[in-house]
Amino acid sequence: MKDGHGRGLLIHSAGPLEQDALAGILRRASNARAALTPGTGIEVVVQGPGVKLLATNSPATEAVNSARHLDVSILACGNSMRSAGLEEKGLAPGIDMVPAAISHLAQRQWDGWAYARL
Repeated sequence: MKDGHGRGLLIHSAGPLEQDALAGILRRASNARAALTPGTGIEVVVQGPGVKLLATNSPATEAVNSARHLDVSILACGNSMRSAGLEEKGLAPGIDMVPAAISHLAQRQWDGWAYARL
């Protein structure tokens, strides 16, 4: 996860999420990586029941790995994980957790990051 200094793109996914929808969001994040200035932080924050797709051995593992290889940070909402019965150790490798998506979104915007909800 980037330290929050400088510009970045914060992509927010909330609510129910299917494998194909998550793959599409991660493709868009990867496309942004190619189009934005090198070094620009890109984070995808997953909030709601869709956090289950970030678990180890999820059907979305290939899409997650592709985005991670392009330096896209993927973050799971800790509150959503608790609601879904998922522990941090159950997340796929390379996925980080934030305690609460809403506070992370606010902080990034205060830091000057662009926000997109997909």
